[in-house]
Amino acid sequence: MSQLPASTTPQPRYAAIKAFICAQIENGDWPANHRVPSENQLAEQFGVSRMTARRALTELTEAGVLIRSQGLGTFVAEARPSGSLLEVRDIAEEISSRGHDYEGRVLLLEQAAASEQVALALGLSAGSPVFHSILVHCDNGVPLQWEERFTNPALAPDYLQQDFRSSTPSAYLHRVQPLTEADTSVEAINAEADIAAQLEISAGDACLLVQRRTSSGSGGVSLARLVHPGKRYRLGAQLKF
Repeated sequence: MSQLPASTTPQPRYAAIKAFICAQIENGDWPANHRVPSENQLAEQFGVSRMTARRALTELTEAGVLIRSQGLGTFVAEARPSGSLLEVRDIAEEISSRGHDYEGRVLLLEQAAASEQVALALGLSAGSPVFHSILVHCDNGVPLQWEERFTNPALAPDYLQQDFRSSTPSAYLHRVQPLTEADTSVEAINAEADIAAQLEISAGDACLLVQRRTSSGSGGVSLARLVHPGKRYRLGAQLKF
């Protein structure tokens, strides 16, 4: 019988179950479509409550690591990480929820003049100062997302002073300007050469482009272009009726 670490460990009990499941997947013991033990089985195996086991399965399902099918059980999802179309979620949290290490590579962090498109999106005048950043977000050292973002300085004045190697622009903006609205569009594109180089893929490879404008009660906060390698990432949504 597997046992969780003693209660003195800083790792929560549900997190230990998540780590166990992720380890089985990553070492190849549980391939895609493998049926995962039930809540009851995990609770018995690790000596925890069913609620604790349920939380572990639920969080891994929300992260796209597992797929739950009512009446059939829980299964290992395909290898590509998954993001949601219906919520704005910090990519560092997505990566951490899979038990992986997050790394941010900062390519550009500067003040610039707003183009007409950026100014319109943020409710500013063309040529107004905005903060401009370009980053690559990595999952266990593998590039997962290229991000270009324009941010309203009036609503995030300390943006340029942040260390985006271990945290993300999204996390900072959520903290200083809780979002009230997000307009999102998604399209398929072929990677331009410079972006492909940063994502460590070939120029012309299929990618997903997510364009997102976020607002708070104080006005337009940021306009972002997010590019994901199609072979490494997928987007989805779950609707309940």
